Amino acid sequence: VQLQASGGGLVQTGGSLMLSCAASGRFSSINGMGWHRQVPGKERELVASISAGGNTAYADSAKGRFTISRDNAKNTVYSQMNSLRPEDTAVYYCEADFYGYTDYGEPTVWRSWGQGTLVTVSS
Repeated sequence: VQLQASGGGLVQTGGSLMLSCAASGRFSSINGMGWHRQVPGKERELVASISAGGNTAYADSAKGRFTISRDNAKNTVYSQMNSLRPEDTAVYYCEADFYGYTDYGEPTVWRSWGQGTLVTVSS
């Protein structure tokens, strides 16, 4: 299973970016999906999450500015980021909780991470 993230880049303060993350490979379904970010020297932090049913949750720093969504038909999660600030500069990682079966036919769950996409907000 792979998660391919895209959409990062350089933007000025107040600008917007849309991150995308598409899942591919062998799995039965995807449960929760989310976006995290990490700045060098700091721990990775959860920015936003969305359940299979569409329930969302946001870090305080993202509320009112970021919107997480998903397209279950495309196995893709998005993050629309508006009113970006220099402190939003980080590598953004997507993650997803998968449900599937092992080679022996046993049900299993696991979390996978995307490769990260850099978002830089200039002041």
